[in-house]
Amino acid sequence: MIEAGHFAAILALVFSAVQAFTGLRGNRGQSGLFAQLAFAAMVFAFFTLLWAFARSDFSVQLVAANSHTLKPFVYKLAGTWGNHEGSMALWCVVGLGFGAAGAWLLKSDRPVFEARALGVQGILSLSSLLYLLLASSPFTRLDPAPLQGQGLNPLLQDPALAIHPPMLYLGYVGYSFVFALAAAGLIEKRVDRQWAKTARPWALAAFVPLSLGIALGSYWAYYELGWGGWWFWDPVENASLMPWLIGAALMHSIIVTEKRGSFAAWTSLLAVLAFCFSLLGAFLVRSGVLTSVHAFAVDPLRGSFLLGGLLVLGGSALLLFALRAPKLKGGPDWLATSREGALMGNNLILTVATATVLLGTLFPLIAEAAGQTISVGEPYFNLTFTPIMALALLALPVVQAWAWGKADLSSLWKWAGGFAGLVALFWLAGIGPFDIPLMAGIGLALGVWLIVGAGQEMWRRAKSLGRLPKMPLRVWGMTLAHAGLGLFVIGAVLQTSGRTQTTLALEAGESANIAGWTVTLEDVRSIEGPNWYADRAHLIATKPGTKAELNPQKRYYPAARMPTTETAIHKTGTADLYVALGDGRRAAGGPTRWTFEVFVNPLIDFIYVGVILIGLGGALAMFDRRGSGKVS
Repeated sequence: MIEAGHFAAILALVFSAVQAFTGLRGNRGQSGLFAQLAFAAMVFAFFTLLWAFARSDFSVQLVAANSHTLKPFVYKLAGTWGNHEGSMALWCVVGLGFGAAGAWLLKSDRPVFEARALGVQGILSLSSLLYLLLASSPFTRLDPAPLQGQGLNPLLQDPALAIHPPMLYLGYVGYSFVFALAAAGLIEKRVDRQWAKTARPWALAAFVPLSLGIALGSYWAYYELGWGGWWFWDPVENASLMPWLIGAALMHSIIVTEKRGSFAAWTSLLAVLAFCFSLLGAFLVRSGVLTSVHAFAVDPLRGSFLLGGLLVLGGSALLLFALRAPKLKGGPDWLATSREGALMGNNLILTVATATVLLGTLFPLIAEAAGQTISVGEPYFNLTFTPIMALALLALPVVQAWAWGKADLSSLWKWAGGFAGLVALFWLAGIGPFDIPLMAGIGLALGVWLIVGAGQEMWRRAKSLGRLPKMPLRVWGMTLAHAGLGLFVIGAVLQTSGRTQTTLALEAGESANIAGWTVTLEDVRSIEGPNWYADRAHLIATKPGTKAELNPQKRYYPAARMPTTETAIHKTGTADLYVALGDGRRAAGGPTRWTFEVFVNPLIDFIYVGVILIGLGGALAMFDRRGSGKVS
């Protein structure tokens, strides 16, 4: 099976080469056919890897290095992509899948445009398959085969991490197809309203899974690592945040190109940048230049291949833009005080925010290459990224009500008064019954501002309750996404500024208090799982009217020789009581005292509900047929 899969991957490479050649020549039928053949071949190749993991075939080097007979079946399958080689195979499947989807769904009166888009996608698929087969082959055999495997990284044996990589790849690789559409438009010197109608669903098809994938990674880090937070400005987290920010700018820029025919060059540049940042993310995670709990450590030779691919593909994309963008037709003139001007301002702010994240992520690497050790952490991002994004969010409810061409600024003072009133309300609440810091009050006012603004914009468009069900899906999508953004801001502000944290040292039967909770340690026992053993604590947490049992664990995986933390979280609807088990120490002749990290995180679920609403809003806009159109 593995040899058949290897042969199928080589066939996929050949088919992708033919797809690229015929597509760039303008042959729509042949490029579409070979795009689908390449996808079918790679799906079979990936299936053979799944089969090898399911059977624990340790004669396959990838299986021996990332699986174990005692591992639960679902994590055996997840082990297929829970490593560098297997995840690159999945990357190729997704890339070829977008090419096949394009061959099936792109239907217009411009077959040459479609063929060239498929041709560019064929080049990108060919590049990823060359890297897979020449530098990261998952089909290598071992002779003799070991009797037992080494096991998957225990941190990856988790439902969220089983889904997280496929979702991220749908986003990362999805932007490669948006770039392919932009490249085809640049080649033909035509990025116009009809092009934007075609590109918009594909941009959303990348943005939605990327958003959900980032949220899954964040939630995994929250409950698995035992650090008690939801975002740590880890370089690997930043690697996925940067294309998301550019992707958000791209969506708003496409709206202007579709509605007004403006921003053609700018929209093309954002499509190129989204693609380049996706490549940069892949390089940072897989090159070995970063140290992270969820980076793939690979050898320097593979890192050199990745860097070369980033430079060649990214450089070619930017060169194509530089040569063709000046020849694109511009749309009608626009003013800064118009919806076009506001959306351009939104784009610029998101681009600057991306640049600050890029600088904070790469500067330590640059300094290390120069022989210095410099750490860039949360304070830098709080001082740079947070104010920039706050400015964009503050303007959002105001400018989305502006008209195309020229806005009426007479209501601007009413909006300013409304936001000032919200800030004053939260400041007074901080002085009175609630302990709300000054900056947190501004943040909470900003979150409510976004939710109210989203509702107000929907009402402005509908004008009556009876018309609400008849509103286009893309309007509903915009409303849900902006309201979700408001929920996210409220959850992030409250969790960051209002959480309570303490370290407890308890022996059996002893109690301690935190944020109104009384936490009592009942006992700590040793337990065993299918491929691990652990110390499990049994805690009783009480407060007036509420009682909860928590069982945090500290596991050890013998096959991987690695410990993990399994936190215990009790949700009340308004906060999480979060407990992580530490070490046990026994004094001479005395009982064992166990340490616990305990957090009370208020309304942290607003963060994840907000992201779900953003994803749902994007999905609704993506399936709005009234927003689709043919390239003509």
